[in-house]
Amino acid sequence: MAKLFATKPLSTIMAEATAEHEHSLKRCLGPVNLTTIGIGGIIGAGIFVLTGTAAAQFAGPAIVLSFIVAGIGCVFAGLCYAEFASMIPIAGSAYTYGYATMGELVAWIIGWALVLEYAFGAATVAVGWSGYVSSLLGYFGIKMPFNATPAVAFHLFGHTLSAHVDIFALTAIIVITTVLVVGVHESANFNSTAVMIKVSVVLMFIGIAMAYAFGHWNHMVVNWHPFIPKNNGHFGHFGLSGIMRGAGVVFFAYIGFDAVSTAAQEARNPQKDMPIGILGSLIICTVLYIIVSGLLTGLKPYTTLNVPAPVADGAAAIGEGWAIVLIDLGAIAGLASVMLVMLLGQSRVLYTMAHDGLFWKWAGKIHPRFRTPYITSIVVGSFAAFLAAFFSISFLGELVSLGTLLAFTIVCLGVWVMRRRQPGVKRPFRTPLVPLVPIGGMIVSVALMVSLDAPAWIGFGTWLIAGLIIYFTYSRKHSTVQRELAAKAERAAAGD
Repeated sequence: MAKLFATKPLSTIMAEATAEHEHSLKRCLGPVNLTTIGIGGIIGAGIFVLTGTAAAQFAGPAIVLSFIVAGIGCVFAGLCYAEFASMIPIAGSAYTYGYATMGELVAWIIGWALVLEYAFGAATVAVGWSGYVSSLLGYFGIKMPFNATPAVAFHLFGHTLSAHVDIFALTAIIVITTVLVVGVHESANFNSTAVMIKVSVVLMFIGIAMAYAFGHWNHMVVNWHPFIPKNNGHFGHFGLSGIMRGAGVVFFAYIGFDAVSTAAQEARNPQKDMPIGILGSLIICTVLYIIVSGLLTGLKPYTTLNVPAPVADGAAAIGEGWAIVLIDLGAIAGLASVMLVMLLGQSRVLYTMAHDGLFWKWAGKIHPRFRTPYITSIVVGSFAAFLAAFFSISFLGELVSLGTLLAFTIVCLGVWVMRRRQPGVKRPFRTPLVPLVPIGGMIVSVALMVSLDAPAWIGFGTWLIAGLIIYFTYSRKHSTVQRELAAKAERAAAGD
């Protein structure tokens, strides 16, 4: 039983992090690249899609409070991530942190949760991206010569099942996967350009919405009333429970900042730059989220916001037709960068797990020219494309939130455990107020997990069981840490 919780020595992790050879990842990212990777991952489906969904179905205008609650939890988790990322600058992110502090089984669970977070997250964003492409084409009256979401029938055990294949979402994942295979530097440049476009569009929306608000304040106040709609008798549907449910749903909007930590092994100066990238991107995006959600629920009644492109609808409500085009273009560019960050993070986590022997060897292969984990990128991209084509954004979003919140909970716990077990380890960045900050992060994360719906929990439980089957049938037998423990035991027995 003790072997299941064997930790990976910090000295081994640091040796892997500093290795430079043709089979290692290329160090080429600075603080600006890392911050834009964080912003690229954060500003996306949360602000352009899920804000409207969560306001209409769960929180009403109090979606602003939902973003604040989720943001507080992310600040706690972000501080813990920053300590680990500066101390252990390796691509595995929360998976590696868990391996160093709480052992192999916990690390596997985190790694498997991160697979869910990033692959399912990219799929969720691809569905949102498709909605904005359709919105833009519709604005110009363009009709495609094919149905973008054709129905497909499946025959299973004598029953006919139907699904809709989202061709736009499928195409988006394929293109982003190709960019990732070509190289991380090229991917970072693509992401930086997309970030500049979408941040400019978000700021433009804030500008025109605030200008409208100052001239039509009474209209805004009417839409904001009641600020916290009365609960309709069901948990999570408005009222205080609705605020928490809304926070759990929009928490998906914050997952990009932890993707910064997966690029630690490609950062030029990770000890200094990782905390800047993680915390800087988180603070910038939290402020923008709160402002946009407040303005959006003032422009239109919250009951009308459950649409594929709510921000564009908000601009349409105030008669700014030109802004609809820019918002659609900004959302298309912005959501593309989120897909890139999610898939980048996913491939780096599996790359690290493969090098630890916990995942199949193909996941750790590096392209000799591009220096990227190309096979992993292609496999994960194909899986995400399948998810994006067949599943709804609401189900995928809640499932991703569960995986993310579990990873956040364990990272927060890991900082506390590491401080007690190895207080003398060099920490270029130190999380303040330990254990209060880690405990706060765990409390908020668990509370948001509990607020999510039963189908998401069933899906997450099924995913976790599948992961444990892989661990006990493959990973445990091929683990480098387990092999080292067995070799050590053999040497000890021979010495006796």
